[in-house]
Amino acid sequence: MGETTGQTVAQTPVRAAVQTAVRTVLGDVPGDALGVCDAHDHLFFRSALLPGQELADVAAADAELRAFHGLGGRTVVQWTPYGLGRTAGELIGLSRATGVHLVAATGLHQAHHYAPGAVEAVLDGLAELFVDELTRGIGGTGPRAGLIKVAGGFHGLDAHARRTMAAAAHAHHRTGAPIAVHLELGTAALDVLDLLCDEHGVAPQRVILGHLNRSPDSVVHQQAARAGAFLAFDGPSRANHAMDWRLPDALAALVDAGYADQLLLGGDTTTAAARSVNGGPGMPYLLRRLRPRLELAVGADVVHRILTANPARALATVWRAD
Repeated sequence: MGETTGQTVAQTPVRAAVQTAVRTVLGDVPGDALGVCDAHDHLFFRSALLPGQELADVAAADAELRAFHGLGGRTVVQWTPYGLGRTAGELIGLSRATGVHLVAATGLHQAHHYAPGAVEAVLDGLAELFVDELTRGIGGTGPRAGLIKVAGGFHGLDAHARRTMAAAAHAHHRTGAPIAVHLELGTAALDVLDLLCDEHGVAPQRVILGHLNRSPDSVVHQQAARAGAFLAFDGPSRANHAMDWRLPDALAALVDAGYADQLLLGGDTTTAAARSVNGGPGMPYLLRRLRPRLELAVGADVVHRILTANPARALATVWRAD
């Protein structure tokens, strides 16, 4: 044992762990608070392409959330972006009344979903709009958005997609927000990653690629997963996209390849007729029918991770105040 010298031993400072959180309409919560998550759906949605099928009924949204909650669902991520009838002012009350966490979106969809002139009115300040809705609230006084939703095109990215994705990347770098991408019929996933990640420096794990089940190309799926992105398989109620019967095989291939931790599931209800309260499959279908079917393909433990741990990691980020 050596003698003491009277000198004070320098202590290495202990750095606090960086805290990540999911931004819900009621405030930021830890990822593990989400529970079972519908990672892509819509409570409210209005598109120029779907006249007469608007999701605009608050009572129906409440009933849909209660039905989802009754089957064990605890979080719904609404991918409805700017200008498409988000009805953001109702989201806080719905979350409190039903006990379901809600994550709202900022962002911009494909131009043809909007009324004439609506897109042109915001293009020059798009990144600022996204940042404002992520940090200060939708409409200036509403709940804060928790992700940025943008959209690609069919097998490519037009000028509108490139402009909105550049704005999304800019807003991501200022706030930390994850970016969720509508892939038209599941295509152009690699083009999106080239643009967002290679050109604009967004980390792949901050990107969620949606609608991959609409293009059941296992090679592209594995290339996107290998790049590091989250892969969302959503809209299982749309039989015309050959989703349900191919989805178990698509997920099994990705699980077997080692990408189980990058998979997400959602319902993507976009019309009033598709709601369960109106006789359609709606949000409950994800847990009532799809979950047990997928458990047969990849096992209950894997499906549970896809519904809980994966969305927690995909949506949680270190939020910056801008």
